[in-house]
Amino acid sequence: MGRKPSECGVPEARRPGEPPLIKGWLPYFGEALKLQKDPLGFMTTLQKQYGDVFTLFLGGNYITFILDPFQYQSVVKNQKLSFQMFTSKFLMRVFSVKKMMTYHDLNDKIHTSYQLLRGKHLDTLMENTMQTLKQVFEPQLLKTTSWDTEYLLTFCSSVIFEVTFTAIHGNVLSGDRKTFMTELRDDFFKFDGKFTHLASGIPIELLGNIKSIRTKLIKQLTTENLAKLQGWSEVVQMRQDILEKYYTPKDTEIGAHHLGLLWASVSNTVPTMFWTMYYLLRHPEAMAVLRDEIDHLLQSTGQKKGPGFSIHLTREQLDSLVYLESTILEVLRLCSFSGIFRVVQEDLTLHLESQDCCLRKGDFVGIFPPVLHYDPEIFEAPEEFRFDRFTESGKKKTTFFKRGKKLKYYHMPFGFGVSKCPGRFLAIVEIKQLLVVFLTYFDSEIIDDKPLELNYNRFLFGIQYPDSDVLFRYKVKS
Repeated sequence: MGRKPSECGVPEARRPGEPPLIKGWLPYFGEALKLQKDPLGFMTTLQKQYGDVFTLFLGGNYITFILDPFQYQSVVKNQKLSFQMFTSKFLMRVFSVKKMMTYHDLNDKIHTSYQLLRGKHLDTLMENTMQTLKQVFEPQLLKTTSWDTEYLLTFCSSVIFEVTFTAIHGNVLSGDRKTFMTELRDDFFKFDGKFTHLASGIPIELLGNIKSIRTKLIKQLTTENLAKLQGWSEVVQMRQDILEKYYTPKDTEIGAHHLGLLWASVSNTVPTMFWTMYYLLRHPEAMAVLRDEIDHLLQSTGQKKGPGFSIHLTREQLDSLVYLESTILEVLRLCSFSGIFRVVQEDLTLHLESQDCCLRKGDFVGIFPPVLHYDPEIFEAPEEFRFDRFTESGKKKTTFFKRGKKLKYYHMPFGFGVSKCPGRFLAIVEIKQLLVVFLTYFDSEIIDDKPLELNYNRFLFGIQYPDSDVLFRYKVKS
């Protein structure tokens, strides 16, 4: 994938019709360090200088970025730009899944299992999530109403990991559930901390003990160990059935596939939950509107907040909470720094409205949604958190404009087209459920007043974590 190393780092003639190339002076890394330091500032500076289409040399790869949202369609629709080649390479580097490179139909079959993350299947997953939330929070609800102080990111990581793992992979039956969960979670987040290094192709041997941690995680999710968990979700069951046709039951690569699923369902949900709680704790006026909206819904469905854990909401009811949804969408707009990539399968000319753009086989085409999400023409005062930005007259707002034209793409934290995150419905529903439970049963406040910034260690991959953790306290509502 990508060009031959001999072609990287050597100043070369641009062919006619190719976009301007920005290489930087560092061999291999190119402009990666500048981009990581201030992704949005760097990209908008280049956009002012070179226009909406340019090629960046980053980490040994040539990536042609297309920044005009009206041109995104040309990328989605082009059959010669492959997402599958990108994912196969990515799965091999990060999770050590090798068979995707040779069995292309395996990728398609696994893709069919994602239908089990929506519709009526999602309702079952919601049930599982609610049961686990009950398991996690009920002991607290029965305690006295004194304050508990915790670090917010640690709190969100712990709850999201346990709830997601249990809803998808099932319940731990044997031995000490708490010890199992804590150890698995700690290993998972150590592995996740080196995720960007793995994805960029840095050999795992150079990343300290991450290889042994990954091996341990994969082993926990092999067929033999998954069999010890009770209540697999439909998606895990279907994936397992598919994988057993390609691997022997003892093959540990099955565990690597399940680690990929666990990573996809946890890694971006944690920072999204963190930032949503953080912004609500920093904006009491938003917190008050959300509490009010949830209270109205509970009253209208005849649910009383008694002692213990008694609330239960359907997906339709959760969907009716427009300010809750708008808050989550606003957090995703502010904190998602994902790139969307395709591999160029053969030399081709991309016909854009403004220009024709020649691309070379083996290079990448990229879209960088933060440029869209922070565009002041689309979103007024884009750097501000406005919890009601995606509402209008008490209803969901889905119409946004640029240059007087309505945008098809205006909010893209989950990618688009074939690469759109299949777990997005589950992630949003889970965050909604957790927030409803938390806002209904607990009072909370932030203790640290220090302002937090995004840490761009994971730029180009999902929701960014904060640059430090922050103390908050919470207690059961009296």
